[in-house]
Amino acid sequence: MTNFSWGVIREGLVQRVGRNNYTTWIEPLKLAQLSNGVASFEVPTSFFGDWVQRNYADHIRNHMTAAGTPVDRLEFMVGTAAAVAAAPATEALDEAAAAPAKAAPLRNTAAVVRSRASETEELPGAPLDTRFTFDSFVVGKPNELAHAAARRVAEGGPVTFNPLFLYGGVGLGKTHLMHAIALELRVRRPELRVLYLSAEQFMYRFIQALRDKQVMDFKSLFRSVDVLMVDDVQFIAGKDSTQEEFFHTFNALVDQGKQIIISADRAPGEIKDLEDRIKSRLQCGLVVDLHPTDYELRLGILQQKADFYRSQYRGLTISNGVLEFLAHRITTNVRVLEGALTRLFAFASLVGREITMDLAQDCLADILRASDRKLTIEEIQRKVAEHYNVRLSDLVGPKRLRTIARPRQVAMYLSKQLTSRSLPEIGRRFGGRDHTTIMHGVKKIEELAALDSQMADDLQLLKRLLQS
Repeated sequence: MTNFSWGVIREGLVQRVGRNNYTTWIEPLKLAQLSNGVASFEVPTSFFGDWVQRNYADHIRNHMTAAGTPVDRLEFMVGTAAAVAAAPATEALDEAAAAPAKAAPLRNTAAVVRSRASETEELPGAPLDTRFTFDSFVVGKPNELAHAAARRVAEGGPVTFNPLFLYGGVGLGKTHLMHAIALELRVRRPELRVLYLSAEQFMYRFIQALRDKQVMDFKSLFRSVDVLMVDDVQFIAGKDSTQEEFFHTFNALVDQGKQIIISADRAPGEIKDLEDRIKSRLQCGLVVDLHPTDYELRLGILQQKADFYRSQYRGLTISNGVLEFLAHRITTNVRVLEGALTRLFAFASLVGREITMDLAQDCLADILRASDRKLTIEEIQRKVAEHYNVRLSDLVGPKRLRTIARPRQVAMYLSKQLTSRSLPEIGRRFGGRDHTTIMHGVKKIEELAALDSQMADDLQLLKRLLQS
């Protein structure tokens, strides 16, 4: 059977297993040999092969049989072992004297996985989006430090800060930078084993390894990489067993001088239910905040995106002031901003019209309305109560305990800063308090924010959460 025919069969599996599963588990398979009803595949690791055997072997066999190549059994071999199996029998015998390692069943290849730790091989991580490069990342004041740190790590030199921890709200560029680092490392240091995945995938694979009693394969895979990248690490919070394994994996890699890159939606110390020892490890490297975008950065992103679309939609023009209008009006996150421009260019292309201000307002009416959504005092109160772990009824009630009074003043301050409500109206929403009480609370928080870095960080985090 030729590689081309296997490629056709492989593509036919997309509809059966789904695009994400196909990219992660089917696409990396390499057909090494087909003989006597047995199809042998090369796989990156033993854990990978076991997973495919359990979850997708029947689908693969059925598709191969339907294509006219009956297959009774699938075998999975790691790395060079598969190459040996694919060679003619005489060549394999000649090589035996020089190389004692033979093609072995998957269950006997854990040592092979460890011995190949420094070789380039495809790891079963999440697929990378080739659009997310450093060249396509627009740098501005809110993200310049994160960009510089990511660039330094992507150079692949000696580890200077470990881990690199990137955090920020939705759509601010964390995942873009993570993909950019991985893609850059593939170019600069192709010999490095770079594994990028989400925290949810890490947890899911660990649970499967526990269930199937293959924890050693799991440990072998994750502790043999040169660069480990975990996105959205906040999702392992509260998962005790997963946190335990993540902690030991983290320590093992750091002890070996391997680079770790982590992202989350908040700072390590702000992740609820994350073990203190993990918070401590995450804070021992460089922790970088991606701030909400400002007008200049949003406009730069739109200009770059518009230049790309002009090259795709020949002859399509955009009136002066449209990009500036969008940068002013859509402030939620970059994804919404880019999505709005994508829709605008597509619509203008379909109807054959110039992109004017009127067209933008008509085409993006729903997005513009959503962006105009006014933040309410009740939303601020709920978010502050949740952040400080106090009851909402206590926050607006008469209690004067310090553990309640300070969060209450924070909520008053944010209500004054983030809404257009008057001081008397804010007072009414806080249990009928006088406007002078609100003024005092706002002034107190302003003074604390100037002197106390923890208070300043709390305010910044809460603003980001409320405006995301």
